[in-house]
Amino acid sequence: MMTILIITFFFMFFLGVFSFIFSYKHLLNVLLSLEFMVLSLFVFLFFYLNFFNFEQYFSMFFLVFSVCEGVLGLSILVAMIRSHGNDYFLSYSFLQC
Repeated sequence: MMTILIITFFFMFFLGVFSFIFSYKHLLNVLLSLEFMVLSLFVFLFFYLNFFNFEQYFSMFFLVFSVCEGVLGLSILVAMIRSHGNDYFLSYSFLQC
C-alpha cells in the first residue's frame, strides 16, 4: 500500500517538474507548476510522518515556508505586470530597467 502511494507522489512531483520545464514562457504558469510541486511534496511529507507516527510540526513549518514562497512569487508577478504590461518572458529584457 505504501509503495503505491510513494509512486503516486513521485509521479505527481515529476509531473510538476515537467510542467515547469515546458511552460517557461509565462511567469504565472511557472509559479503554478512550482506550487504544484510544493503541494505534492507536502502531501508526501504528511503521509510519511503519519506512517512513522512522528510529530506534524515539520509539516506545519513546511506549509509556512511554502506560503511565503507563493506570496513572494505573486508579488514579483504583480511587479512585472505593472512595469511591463504582461508576464511573457520573451517580450522584455531584464537588462533594461
